Amino acid sequence: MSQQDQVYVAATRETAAKRRTLAPKPAEAFRAFSQSVFADGALPGKVKQLVAVAVAHVTQCPYCIRSHTKHALEAGNSPQEIMEAIWVAAEMRAGGAYAHSTLALDEIDHFGDSGRG
Repeated sequence: MSQQDQVYVAATRETAAKRRTLAPKPAEAFRAFSQSVFADGALPGKVKQLVAVAVAHVTQCPYCIRSHTKHALEAGNSPQEIMEAIWVAAEMRAGGAYAHSTLALDEIDHFGDSGRG
């Protein structure tokens, strides 16, 4: 299968270089922002990578999942810690649907009050 036939083409050094060539200032600003965000601070970088793995699963970005899983391992996270972070993301994603059911239940109540019967 050619890359043109794939939904998610391979991320390559050439792709990164092309981004920098086409828009160097935003590319550099994004790189600097990313480095700043993942640097040790109130949260250590190791923890930030676990957060990134979890968020990547919620946003469903395959590139981010691969990249931040690799970075999380490099930062010293265990496979068990990474999987627990993914389970937290799964619970939060499911929890959002559960919590938002309040809106559907409210609409059901209002619909019932409108005299349907």
